[in-house]
Amino acid sequence: MTDHDYKQSAYYLIYLIRCVLTGKQPAKQRLEKIDLNDLLYVAKEHSLSAICAYALNSAGIDDPAFEEEKNKAIRKNIILDAERMQILARLEQEGIWYMPLKGVYLKDYYPMIGMRQMCDNDILFDKSFVDKTVEIMLSLGFYNDHNDFGHDIVFFKEPVSNFEMHTELFGGGTVYQMNEVFEEIIRDHRIKDDDSEYGYHFSNEDFYLYLIAHEYKHYVLEGIGIRPLVDVYVFLTKFGDELDREYIDSQLSRLGIADFERDNREIAMKLFSGEKLDEKQKKMLDYFIFCGAFGSFENRVRNRLKSSDNSKAKYVLSRLFIDDKFIKYNYPFFYKYKILIPFLPIYRVVKGFFKSRKRMFSEIRILKRLNK
Repeated sequence: MTDHDYKQSAYYLIYLIRCVLTGKQPAKQRLEKIDLNDLLYVAKEHSLSAICAYALNSAGIDDPAFEEEKNKAIRKNIILDAERMQILARLEQEGIWYMPLKGVYLKDYYPMIGMRQMCDNDILFDKSFVDKTVEIMLSLGFYNDHNDFGHDIVFFKEPVSNFEMHTELFGGGTVYQMNEVFEEIIRDHRIKDDDSEYGYHFSNEDFYLYLIAHEYKHYVLEGIGIRPLVDVYVFLTKFGDELDREYIDSQLSRLGIADFERDNREIAMKLFSGEKLDEKQKKMLDYFIFCGAFGSFENRVRNRLKSSDNSKAKYVLSRLFIDDKFIKYNYPFFYKYKILIPFLPIYRVVKGFFKSRKRMFSEIRILKRLNK
């Protein structure tokens, strides 16, 4: 598929999503122009095949491939909901406070079950109980194949369950400064659930702030696809008139993402309301379109190189010699025993060679290719 065909299919995808979210039936003349194979490929790239299936259904099209995507999304949502209830019940029993995040709530704001496809469930929990929480997850049949107990511990369970248990919302790297703001928000503004002893949730304002901050993290690192724009549209359509914009704007300024939020919000609301984008917004949308749902590793390398003034020497040095905050969030052992920090670059290279060899060599190849 050429870039032109990919972009055209992405625009058809956006049109179909607009129709299903606004309760309009897709126009027959539009549908006749769509290549369903190309549409499915792009929709799967952006984790939007299920909502696209619903849109096609509204026009009387029950394509088997899209129906399979929709049914898989519904099944996964049901399984994740059931597994999450077990996990939260165990956290309650152990007296560990917790806060389900983002997609756990967003999926229920969409018109139909499965419309928002879920990769995983994210749950923030009391970092004082990492060992106990790991023990709980293992006892429930989950496994962690990385033995990585950093700020987000990833657990899997067959057939489709994937849970990220977070001790913090953001780890080290480009956006670690946002972690400090959200630690304050969680400490001072989290709201206790009515039906549990240890469960908490964000206010709608803080939920939106985290939604945007999470998008920004992906946007500046490896890129981000169309689905976050759908999330923003769905959330603001439901809650936009109730939000305290003065509070949101003040926190966006602290987070350093006010401009991104404005641009992101305007594109989302225009896109799914059928308004025309200006040239700047179209260019930004192109970035979303060609990123796919979770961005790409090449985008990550490209963005890191750009932040290093397009100097490959600076890039390599920035990858080898990291700052204290990054060490604190990602290498707590070295942060605790600072005398060992001079050996950290060697440790990272050796660890990368044995645990992420393909990724490491891929980074080298991409870096060599860029700016030739």
